Amino acid sequence: MYDQAKQSELIRFARIDAGSTVIDVYPGDGDWTRLFSDVVGPEGRVYSFVPAEVAHFKNDPVGLMRTLAKEPGRENVDAVSANLVTMPEATPPADILWMHLFYHDLHTALIQDKGATADAFNRAVYEQLKPGGRYVIIDHAAAAGSGTSDTQSLHRIDPATVREEVEAAGFVLDAVSTLLANKDDPHSIRVFDPTVKGETDRFVYRFVKP
Repeated sequence: MYDQAKQSELIRFARIDAGSTVIDVYPGDGDWTRLFSDVVGPEGRVYSFVPAEVAHFKNDPVGLMRTLAKEPGRENVDAVSANLVTMPEATPPADILWMHLFYHDLHTALIQDKGATADAFNRAVYEQLKPGGRYVIIDHAAAAGSGTSDTQSLHRIDPATVREEVEAAGFVLDAVSTLLANKDDPHSIRVFDPTVKGETDRFVYRFVKP
């Protein structure tokens, strides 16, 4: 996770407020879900959404989120799991969909072998969000012009490709943040390499549903 100042800035960037309904896609250990739970308060709702495509992982991501939802003070959290493209059937209309370091996986065998595609998922997000809803994507940047060629090998994606794909679903790019940018990242090594792990050059996009 990031330091507290960056966490707060990213939440402000996403425009998550008291009473918001947030879908946290592939929540990992649930750190963002907990933060969102605190921010949206008792009048809001957080759906910790574990894609069925990764539910088989050994760390039991669905079980982890169900346990999180039972923590004291987490009555506003629901643990949900479904196929990525059927997300609208599993969660109610939302104000914000949050995707942290996972978008590139939409272009990997992990997801595509199970039938999901980036285009289909982006259309599902568009369907799911309320008018004016925000789609926030944070991911590891690949070299400009590389498209999706590094998603499998380096776990990176060209930011321009993400913008093109999301806008094709009907979204409008509303804001860009350079908060997580790192000009010293060579973009040519895996994100798990010790020289860049935790410090990769990351793009932060906020799209809006008109």
